Amino acid sequence: MKRLLLPITLALAFAGSAAAAPITYTIDPNHTDVIASWNHLGFSNPIAHFGDVQGAITFDPDNVGQSSVEVTIPLSGLESHVEAFDEHLRSGDFFDAEKYPEITFKSTRIEAAGDDKLRVWGELTIRDTTREVLLDTSINQIGEHPMAKRPAAGFDAVTTIKRSDFGVDMYAPNVSDEVTIRITTEAVVAKAEDAG
Repeated sequence: MKRLLLPITLALAFAGSAAAAPITYTIDPNHTDVIASWNHLGFSNPIAHFGDVQGAITFDPDNVGQSSVEVTIPLSGLESHVEAFDEHLRSGDFFDAEKYPEITFKSTRIEAAGDDKLRVWGELTIRDTTREVLLDTSINQIGEHPMAKRPAAGFDAVTTIKRSDFGVDMYAPNVSDEVTIRITTEAVVAKAEDAG
């Protein structure tokens, strides 16, 4: 009987240690960019960057469905490299940043979609209007960050939205209603003193 108990005990111990627990990573705004692109009257495809992104990503590689994402994008971080255009985008004609200073995203469902691929559904809120969007997401890398010396995760994601769904419809459809959003992010586990 003792001969049987030993291998069973070892197997259970190994199984318990092999199962990775979910890890929560804090988004690094210095290595995160949200880029929106659209068509302008058929002539060009401008872009605008949304920086200063804040939030957290909880990722469980053994149970992807238990993973989650929550992000806040302050409109103060909007940058098109044209100051007058930035001011117009923040005005009541578009984002009305004085009244609605942030864009938020909160995941509602995450599932695996092949090797290093995820599908992330969530609620995107712009101008106090919330719509469900789907982010097609790639896992770039998960592991020890060589500079931060802490566990880290990197992801890219893309989605397309209709800006009119969020009340940001000036000049549509001549300036395209559809906007492509591309995201790249690094996130690291918070330091113990940060968590405290």
